[in-house]
Amino acid sequence: MSDATQSLLSRYLEKFVEISQTVSQSTDWKPALDIVVPLARQIFIFDSMVFYLAETSSAQLDAAYAKAVGRGRTSGAEITWGDIVASQVIKTREMVIQTPTGVIALENRLEKPYVLGLPVMVKDSLVGVLVVIRFGGPVFDPDNIQVAKLICEEVSHLFERRQLYDEISTLEAEKQLAKLQENFISTISHELMTPLGFIKGYATTLLRSDATFDEATRHELLTIIDEETDRLQELIDNVLDSARLQSGAMRMEFQPVRLDAVIRDVIMRTRMQHKNLRVSLKLDGLAQPIQGDPRRLAQVIANLISNAIKYAPGAEITISLCQEDGMMKIAFQDAGPGIPAQYLPHMFERFFRNPEQAINVHGTGLGLYICRQIIEAHKGQITLESTIGKGTTFYINLPCEQKQGQDEKI
Repeated sequence: MSDATQSLLSRYLEKFVEISQTVSQSTDWKPALDIVVPLARQIFIFDSMVFYLAETSSAQLDAAYAKAVGRGRTSGAEITWGDIVASQVIKTREMVIQTPTGVIALENRLEKPYVLGLPVMVKDSLVGVLVVIRFGGPVFDPDNIQVAKLICEEVSHLFERRQLYDEISTLEAEKQLAKLQENFISTISHELMTPLGFIKGYATTLLRSDATFDEATRHELLTIIDEETDRLQELIDNVLDSARLQSGAMRMEFQPVRLDAVIRDVIMRTRMQHKNLRVSLKLDGLAQPIQGDPRRLAQVIANLISNAIKYAPGAEITISLCQEDGMMKIAFQDAGPGIPAQYLPHMFERFFRNPEQAINVHGTGLGLYICRQIIEAHKGQITLESTIGKGTTFYINLPCEQKQGQDEKI
């Protein structure tokens, strides 16, 4: 073997190593091909390299990836991209070579492409077709074809890696869902049994024939039964609302709503149960009516107040309402302990609860999820900010004008 041949083979091997390294480090096939194509052209000459996905919803094949690196790169759509050869490869799952006929002159070589189509296989499944094009020649000889097959194999590894990555992502998502469901079942069982235990226990106590109770004790036991029944009702409502939201069966009844009146009503009803509740409402001008579902909007405010009572007990709550840029804006602020930054992105997720406080606080992790779904059904947005030691603020933006009809479902 001559020194020149040995040097050439060494260079080819170096480029193949670079291609393999690119493939092994890539999770997205298109950026990887942007690197692979120029490297491949240093091993053998071609003018264009095109990739077609095997699965397509249209009758006509469209290139999923195309890169012109030689003749014709300034011609764009005027040149062939090998779609006919790609269709043949998809049908046969075999390599297809197209050789032009007739005389190839300098001026018509873009009309005389030599096309090589190779099937890209992953685990016996055809994922696409790699097309290599030479305008005006030279013909693809056995050595060229072998090099193209090696490059095609690397492309198949790209899709194999993507497939494995997708499978891993799916497994991780399923594992996370299973964990959430397991935690939910455990939580919901505990949350159901606790009020049921109080209700059953105190009701049984009151029914005892061998004991008498004074009026104060009797009133205290009945009050506990009443409070635990409300808690049980809230829990069941949240679970049912969550299921309706998941299935898109929650009905929204839109009508003109004064948000200040809704907020005042919720505050008044909450104070009947929580005498020491400290909450103030700040209005900036007259609140314009919006189109919304008053019961569901009240549910959002009630959930936020309930959360503040649970997670920031005794802290003062400030609710501000103003109109700005065609939006009614609500700021709901508590002066509680705040939420750690790592949990903020997950606060509106279904079943999520702050793990640092969940042990000591009753709940299912559905309240904020339901709030977000209701606000988004009103074409609005709910976000939050929190600082440890300073409290948490929820921001709700609702459009003043709605185009929804009556009795919509979400």
